[in-house]
Amino acid sequence: LLYRANDQDSARLGFAIAKKRIASAVKRNRVRRVARESFRHQRADLPNIDIIILAQSAAAGASRTELHNSLEQHWSRLSG
Repeated sequence: LLYRANDQDSARLGFAIAKKRIASAVKRNRVRRVARESFRHQRADLPNIDIIILAQSAAAGASRTELHNSLEQHWSRLSG
């Protein structure tokens, strides 16, 4: 996870999920979907920053709950 302050009115989310890390497009898209959903719920609590999610290879095999819990930890660190 990378972040940098922005001059927008809210936080923004971007992805850099390498094919080398997660080979299957289905799995890459699943990681993106879970991350977008989690971000959507936390967006109001985050400061005005740009966030880039860099997925690790382990994310491909992680369950939806594991991904969501990991992202929640990241969001809490960024917001507080």
